[in-house]
Amino acid sequence: MKKTILGLFAFSMMSATALAADIKPAIIYDLGGKFDKSFNEAAFNGAEKFKAETGIEYREFEIANDAQREQALRRFASDGNSPIVMAGFNWAASLEKIAPEYPDTKFAIIDMVVDKPNVKSIVFKEQEGSYLVGVLAGLASETKTVGFVGGMDIPLIHKFACGYVGGAKSTGEGVKVLEAYTGTTPDAWNDPVKGGEITKSQIDQGADVVYHAAGGTGVGVLQAAADAGKLGIGVDSNQNMLQPGKVLTSMLKRVDVAVYDAFTAAKDDKFEFGVSNLGLKEDGVGYALDEHNKALITPDMLEAVEKVKAEIIAGNLEVHDYMTDESCPY
Repeated sequence: MKKTILGLFAFSMMSATALAADIKPAIIYDLGGKFDKSFNEAAFNGAEKFKAETGIEYREFEIANDAQREQALRRFASDGNSPIVMAGFNWAASLEKIAPEYPDTKFAIIDMVVDKPNVKSIVFKEQEGSYLVGVLAGLASETKTVGFVGGMDIPLIHKFACGYVGGAKSTGEGVKVLEAYTGTTPDAWNDPVKGGEITKSQIDQGADVVYHAAGGTGVGVLQAAADAGKLGIGVDSNQNMLQPGKVLTSMLKRVDVAVYDAFTAAKDDKFEFGVSNLGLKEDGVGYALDEHNKALITPDMLEAVEKVKAEIIAGNLEVHDYMTDESCPY
């Protein structure tokens, strides 16, 4: 009897090990590095949470240039990693080419739709979260002029900007939104000096709250706003702690949840392909409220933004998605 129990125990341990061995998750970050305090770091945090909870290790890679994308993706796939999560829309071209070559590999891409049978595409309703922080910006502004600093000048980032404009202007007549971008190449995500310069220029034009959607460049935006005694708004990750008391809030884009869920679904054999579009209703976006910014948001501001949030979730307020027609009606 004892031998039987020991044998069953050994078999169960072998089965668990085999299951874990079948899951070889990997994540490849976009330019800017995994510690960009924003998009990539959120992806890293999701992977770390998965590892902490399951004990399953994951592989990772930080590209240094665009030329490394295809090579890194093919290497991970040929090594048997699955699922492979790519952080960022810039992975789309490489994935379009490589996914068909490895039909048994599970791929997930964040911020772009790649229509392949073995790909999960995870996109977000950034316009909804941006609308909320726009409401807070409009209510907090004393000058009724607020700013937006985008990274790469592409439709996705205009999606953030348009939602923000809509939210800010909904707070009253005469609200003005200044809008600028740091570049047209991937270098735009990692230029905090230029981000700071644009922020200073917007402050000189009267902006007293500046929201960024610029990856690592945004660190310079928040720093410049704080140095000038104005308020910044972070993005993707909770960036309130970067300049405590000087960051009004952060627009949360739950990239961490996307990575964690992709890894977990693969582990549980529940990985689903196709498109997931995550907004306020799905807790895919939101705004940050913590000890670093609670003194900046009055009860009236909180009540107003929560009312708007509820209206969006209920479907009573639809925030325009810039990417549907590449226009902003606000």
